[in-house]
Amino acid sequence: MCLIPLGLLALAGHHFNRSPMHLGELIKQKSYEQIVYEIRRHPITFIPIAFLFLVLLLVPVILYALISRIFPELLMGPRSYPLLVLLVSAYTLTMYLLFYVRFIDYYLDLWIVTNDRIIDIEQHNLFARSITELDLFRIQDVTVEMHGMFATLFNYADVSVKTASSNTHIVFYAVAHPNKIREDLIKLSEEDRKYHQRDEAM
Repeated sequence: MCLIPLGLLALAGHHFNRSPMHLGELIKQKSYEQIVYEIRRHPITFIPIAFLFLVLLLVPVILYALISRIFPELLMGPRSYPLLVLLVSAYTLTMYLLFYVRFIDYYLDLWIVTNDRIIDIEQHNLFARSITELDLFRIQDVTVEMHGMFATLFNYADVSVKTASSNTHIVFYAVAHPNKIREDLIKLSEEDRKYHQRDEAM
C-alpha cells in the first residue's frame, strides 16, 4: 500500500483532529494502515440539543415560582412537599439521561479515514453500534450537500461517498470543511487506485 503524501497528512492535522486512538480498539487495523482523519459532526449541530436541555431544566424552577405564589400550601404540606421533590428529582434525572444519550450519539458517531479505507462508525443508542468499511480505491463519486443558512455560515455539510455498488454508500453527516474533505478523499482514492493497478499489473 502506498503511503499518503506528507502534504495530505499535514493537512489532516491542520483541519481535523488527528486521532490518537488506536484503530485496533474498534476494528482490526492492518500493519501498513495509518489514520489520516478522525471526523465528527460539526459542534454547532449539538448546540440546539444543549439549548433545549437547558430550557427543560428551567421548567422545575418556573413551576416552583408559580406554585409558591399560587399554591404555597403545597410546599409546606407533609405529603405534598416530598411528592413534589420526588417528581422534580425524577424529571431532572430523566432529562440528564436523555441529554447523555443524545451526547453519546453525537460524540460516538465517527468517520475514520486511513490510507486504505473509510470506516463509518454509527452509534444508534447506548447499546447499539454499526461499523461500515469502504476501500478507498472503490470510490466512484464524492458529493457535498449543504442546506440552510447556518450550514453556509459555519461551513458544514453532508459528504456522500458512493461506489459502483449500490449497496455501499457512506455519508459523513454535518461535518466541517466539507469541500476540503471531498477534495482530499478524491486524492486519497486516486492514490489508492494507482497502487492497486500497479499491484494487479505485477
